[in-house]
Amino acid sequence: MSKAFDWCLQGIENLPATSPLTIKRFKSVGVETFWDLLNYAPLRYSDFSLSSSINNLEVGKKASVVGEIINLSQERTRRGFTIQKVVITDGTDNLVLVWFNQSYLLRTFRSGQKISVSGEVKGQLFDRSMVVEEYELLDDKKYLSFRSGDSVDFVHTHKIIPYYSEKKGLSSRVIREKVFYLLSKLDSSLESLPSSIIKKNKLIPLHQAFVNIHYPENFDYYKLARDRLAFDEIFVLNLAGEIYRKEWQEEKKPYKFLATTEIKEKLSEFIDALPFELTPSQRKAVTTIISDMQKDTAMNRFLQGDVGSGKTVVAVIASYFAYLNGYQSLIMAPTEVLAVQHYKSFKQFLDKFSVKIALQTGSIKTVKDYKISISDYDIVIGTHALFNEKLKYEKVGLVVIDEQQRFGVMQRSLLRSKGINPHLLTMTATPIPRTVTLVLFGELNISVLQKPPAGRKPVKTYFVPLDKRQSAYEWIKKRLDAGEQVFIVCPLIEESDHETLKNVRSALAEYEKIKSIFSKYRVGVLHGRMKSKEKQQILTDFKNHNFDILVSTPVIEVGIDIPNATVIVIEGAERYGLAQLHQLRGRVGRSDKQSYCLIFTESRSADVVSRLKYFAKENDGFKLSEYDLRRRGPGEVFGTRQSGFLNVKFASLLDSDLIEKVSVAVRYFVNNYNLNDYEILKKLVSYYDFKLISRD
Repeated sequence: MSKAFDWCLQGIENLPATSPLTIKRFKSVGVETFWDLLNYAPLRYSDFSLSSSINNLEVGKKASVVGEIINLSQERTRRGFTIQKVVITDGTDNLVLVWFNQSYLLRTFRSGQKISVSGEVKGQLFDRSMVVEEYELLDDKKYLSFRSGDSVDFVHTHKIIPYYSEKKGLSSRVIREKVFYLLSKLDSSLESLPSSIIKKNKLIPLHQAFVNIHYPENFDYYKLARDRLAFDEIFVLNLAGEIYRKEWQEEKKPYKFLATTEIKEKLSEFIDALPFELTPSQRKAVTTIISDMQKDTAMNRFLQGDVGSGKTVVAVIASYFAYLNGYQSLIMAPTEVLAVQHYKSFKQFLDKFSVKIALQTGSIKTVKDYKISISDYDIVIGTHALFNEKLKYEKVGLVVIDEQQRFGVMQRSLLRSKGINPHLLTMTATPIPRTVTLVLFGELNISVLQKPPAGRKPVKTYFVPLDKRQSAYEWIKKRLDAGEQVFIVCPLIEESDHETLKNVRSALAEYEKIKSIFSKYRVGVLHGRMKSKEKQQILTDFKNHNFDILVSTPVIEVGIDIPNATVIVIEGAERYGLAQLHQLRGRVGRSDKQSYCLIFTESRSADVVSRLKYFAKENDGFKLSEYDLRRRGPGEVFGTRQSGFLNVKFASLLDSDLIEKVSVAVRYFVNNYNLNDYEILKKLVSYYDFKLISRD
């Protein structure tokens, strides 16, 4: 079985009779190995399994026939289109085959050849033709078979035929031929799971699953195949999480945090001094984190909270607890803008408690000699620059990773190579459905902040039709006259000549337009091509009310805190997933003032309007992410960059029954089997875990 899987892990360049261009195209869509190609799921199927002689063909039905070519011709229509007609016979009758605008076929076919065709029968009883959907020439064909007992097998006709996503110049026909070859060579002994788990969960063998996901004998077999491959996907992801969790728990900490009476008193004093009351979910998260940090094993906790739910203050309290125990904390943010924002927030909360804080990013370096002594700094906040190999840490007890779905293995290894095995707190403001969390973050302990702090009002959101845009501008002027500030977000930096983007507003064009419309107000512009210092200065100026309106790209999506900004206008809203729109909406509503989000789009699509109106009436980020997951897939929950690494092609991340069933099976496996005895599973865990972490 291990050899069978080793064969599956061969590079795609080992496919026989395959051009370098086709290999390149496969790799461009993420198909690197035979295994990737076997897991390249069809988008749809056509049922050509009805095989018939020509005289028995029924008009209006799809069927497959085999015959000999006896005539070829081409006609040209008045509009300049071409129709290719090929007449075949099978001894029972003749049949006219029809193609449109495919003149090359007349150079491919010749009289006397045997051909198999599939398509819908047209015409009348005594004047029938077939509009051909699939064909294959049979002369000198070396027939392959992947089902025992078959003497002849067809690739494109006479069965339920798969159709694939045709990207980067790959046609379904080419993909089908390569998949067919792999199925014909696939070892029937290939299996990844113990027989007890297969039997308990009523799964078909893995080899049969691959055959029937690509070429199902019928749609009952297709469902069985999909169930098996979906089970395997979630099983491997969950098992990788269990292994990661077990390894983490076995790593003993070189030191232990304490909650002495004195430390508890100081922690309570700090919490009481906060300018607001902690919410119940914040208190629960803090209690759990403090408890985790007192254990012998390092904490590995995932703090998930909707926009404005108050994750930062939880991280501040955890860092202060580390400080009271005599240890440093590292706070890592994905961007310099967010790192600066955290630096200011931590300083605001901790300055009067004598906690020394440094900021370390690509362009801002508090620490210039690269030695961070515990006597110099208690908390260091920054971007990936925190993991610069030159930086020497003295006593790191806590690492907080903000807006990173998975802590990079290389970064963690770098810390361990320095003798550091810290507690880890990962935070995200992306609301993730529970089923997705169970699959992707099964190795983490999870805390959820459910409600925003007291006094925060829900942001009122309005879908603004085109004919109401001018009225919306007049209403915005009233908010500005009341001393409030406005964000206007555009998806592009500059106007595009690309046909599909011509109607998408750019930040620079909108900046000029807004300056004209709001001529008596101060307007600034912000976009991702600006240097970090320039971006930070603009945000500082906006926060200090040197601008009334800030026109921006989605660079403001995460972590920008401008309490006086009460209105956000989102142009080209159809280009965002609901989760990203929700993140953008979270840039307002940061104070006790009523805030507003205006959704603008120039699309008239009924689907777009329906989706944006749903967003306007729903403020719950978890419901929005589930809606996007159902309608648009996981890429819309996590963003384009993350969507590829999910590796879920057959399973639904909303199938809670499947995920629960797999979780039970994984626990059973971990308790009763040795992974080393299951080479395929071991390699799959390694293979998929590499794909999970490679983005870091």
